[in-house]
Amino acid sequence: MRYLILIYSNPENWEHPMFSRRPEFLSLPEKERDELTRQAEALRGEIVESGELVAGMALADPANTRTVRVRGGVPVTTDGPYLEAKEHLAGCFLVDCDSRERAAEIATRFPDARFTAVEVRPVAAVSGQEV
Repeated sequence: MRYLILIYSNPENWEHPMFSRRPEFLSLPEKERDELTRQAEALRGEIVESGELVAGMALADPANTRTVRVRGGVPVTTDGPYLEAKEHLAGCFLVDCDSRERAAEIATRFPDARFTAVEVRPVAAVSGQEV
């Protein structure tokens, strides 16, 4: 089954990896910061080696986003996502796992989960069935 792991972050310090720019991360002792970075790299290596990682991508600064809506046949484009949002989608990983529990376990191991939201969503086929 495929799951999309969505990582959110505050756009104030937009640079990847996002967790390494968070004030909470920066306030940790250097040894702990180094260990979290090592854990993130080890997790990525693990899911690549196991074949669970299908794809991963980091998104650019939300300031470069355009939101498009068509109302009454008229397209309207605005700059950026919703301005009042405190967190924005920063990136995602598509994983192919045996279970929802495994996908959630992978998500908890991203350092970002210590500082912000990490969402796990099953991927549906065009027919609406989960794949």
